[in-house]
Amino acid sequence: MTFITAIRPVPRRRHALAAVLLGTLLAMSGHAQTPQRIPVSEIKPLLALAAERGAAHGVLTGPGADYVRRRFDAATPIEIDVATLHALPQPGCARLEVTTRQRDVLEQGKRTDQELRWQVSFCRDGSFPEKR
Repeated sequence: MTFITAIRPVPRRRHALAAVLLGTLLAMSGHAQTPQRIPVSEIKPLLALAAERGAAHGVLTGPGADYVRRRFDAATPIEIDVATLHALPQPGCARLEVTTRQRDVLEQGKRTDQELRWQVSFCRDGSFPEKR
């Protein structure tokens, strides 16, 4: 027994609409992955926020940012991402990983993107954990 299924042609307008919707969804998903960055002149607020919420994203502003931009001849923002690695025994404290990055940095005569990762233990009340 042979089955034949008839497929009706879809009007071109539907193809165009589907393409527009797909493009919009892709643009939205790419945009949703960009973290909301908090302007900070020092890193402590980001550390406290990450210790409380698990992560924080910022951009360095003020004299510190101005110095780094002059030092490395870069006009690009200095992004800071802080992520909780694990909770510490002291309530409200966590081990955090800090990542700073800046694009188009001039170092040793070459332009490159720079990234620095380091870890610190910090508490959401703005203090460092007690040594035990």
